Amino acid sequence: MNADHPSDSPGSTRPRLRRCGALLSAAAACVLAGCTTTHVVKVDSLSKPKAENAISYEIKNKNPLVADDSLRYQEAANLVKTALSGRGMYEAPPNTKADMVVDLDYGVGPPQMRKETVSEPVYITVPGQIRTERVQVGTDSQGRPIYQTITVQDPPTTEFAGFREYIVTVIVYEKYLKLSARENKVAEEGKPQTQIWTVDVTSEGESRDIRKNLPVLVAASIDYIGKDSQGQKTIRIKDTSSDIAFVKKGM
Repeated sequence: MNADHPSDSPGSTRPRLRRCGALLSAAAACVLAGCTTTHVVKVDSLSKPKAENAISYEIKNKNPLVADDSLRYQEAANLVKTALSGRGMYEAPPNTKADMVVDLDYGVGPPQMRKETVSEPVYITVPGQIRTERVQVGTDSQGRPIYQTITVQDPPTTEFAGFREYIVTVIVYEKYLKLSARENKVAEEGKPQTQIWTVDVTSEGESRDIRKNLPVLVAASIDYIGKDSQGQKTIRIKDTSSDIAFVKKGM
């Protein structure tokens, strides 16, 4: 993360250390409180009328970078198959013609630069209160206490003074999942096979780990398979979502 703020220049370390300390403290507090991550996902889907009539499928790999027989692809395909089962669809048995072919494509896009506003808490040190105290400093010849008034200062305190904001440049990656169902029949000459439904799911973040993010993308697709989203929708899905737990059964 590259900062566009003077305090993050190589010659200034205090604000950077303070920010790191604040982030670590927040992370520790989150762990103790049992916090979960919320993923922001964008979904866009289309569907032709009576798409629900197609329930059996065969799945095809449309990712040229992943071999069909690789463990990576098999894991992705199993996640999608589990999601399809949640919509009442099933994989056609061997030697049985499926109603449709579901093309599966997924991956990570090229790095993109984003400007983000970071808000950071600011704390100030407040000097302790100065006051006077009457204290015993000794005794006289008859054993009676001798008192003296002295000036003392209480320990300093730290107080929250508000937030400061600054712009940072971050590198993000788009993780994507594309499912496209087409009729499993020979198309007329010169015409493509008829599309039954499509679902496009994307998520942006600093992580480029598609394996970690794929269950989230697949889980977000469930409610839109075979449906028309009427444009792109932005949804939020937590790690604790029952849909994520459901699709992970296919891993």
